[in-house]
Amino acid sequence: MRPMTFLALATWLLATWLLPPSVRADPLAPSLLELREMDDQLVAVRWKTPLARPRGVVIRPVLPERCRQLTATVTERETMAWVSRWSMDCGPSGLAGLEIDIEGLGDSGTSALVRIRFVGGGSVRAVLRGDAPTFQVPGQQHVQGPFGVAREYLALGFMHLLSGVDHLLFVLGLLLLVGGWRSLLVTVTAFTLGHSVTLSLASLGLIHWSQAPVEAAIAFSIFLLAVELARDRSRPTFLRRYPWGMAAGFGLLHGLGFAGALAEVGLPAGEIPLALISFNVGIEGGQLLFIGLLVGLQRIGEWLSVPAWVGSPRAVAYVVGPLAVLWCCERTVAAIGVGG
Repeated sequence: MRPMTFLALATWLLATWLLPPSVRADPLAPSLLELREMDDQLVAVRWKTPLARPRGVVIRPVLPERCRQLTATVTERETMAWVSRWSMDCGPSGLAGLEIDIEGLGDSGTSALVRIRFVGGGSVRAVLRGDAPTFQVPGQQHVQGPFGVAREYLALGFMHLLSGVDHLLFVLGLLLLVGGWRSLLVTVTAFTLGHSVTLSLASLGLIHWSQAPVEAAIAFSIFLLAVELARDRSRPTFLRRYPWGMAAGFGLLHGLGFAGALAEVGLPAGEIPLALISFNVGIEGGQLLFIGLLVGLQRIGEWLSVPAWVGSPRAVAYVVGPLAVLWCCERTVAAIGVGG
């Protein structure tokens, strides 16, 4: 696969997009709004949002005026998020029919999961994004079926992959490292299998990890890939001869990063396998879309007869490498801070 100018251009666009203030670990993790009816009028509220502010934007829920806050807001810091709790009185009809809005999703480029549990036992979930930040609560008799769960967690995985610049740059590096469609297919499949394993194990609680060091290690994996891209191709290293092995190993690491985003919103009780599979399928869909976009841009570059050296692996490495070092430093500082 002969890289062209447009691959380098894509790298610059991705890198520049994250240079404004928030380049910490997983800055685009989804937020979570949980509303639980305690009785006909009392509602317990839990709002969880990442520590880092994506693009410096404040993300907050806007609840109906009919709901009167009863208790003071208590905010605590968890490993990678702020969690606020309070209770409110929404009148005798409770939450049914009310409109909920999440402010700041469009400017931040993030998504939010709304999870509602009615006093009668029904529940509903919805994924809100910048183009659709509002949700109208259905009646208490509403019980969300498997299709709704699958659709929402698939959307979460899809949006998380496409908003995760570090993961996208790693996929870009894999594209530039391998040659030929067969090798590319094997390498991408190995990466998929690797992150699917750790995503599943971590999300099911079978393995435990600290998110901040994982994000620092992901940044380091991108740096190692950039170093490999900058090497002389005439002297193939072990990673060039067996790119699928590197992809599988680093995929295990990136899977923990994906699991961290999923941990922010949690898995629905009774639908854990379906939600987990849907989230992973969403990640794969975003990954395939990104690969298809890059291949399409490459074809355009070839049609325009742009000199191949402009978008060579070494040129891309000189963009990705310094950015990965920046991520390593910032995320290591974050990990030390969390640990302290």
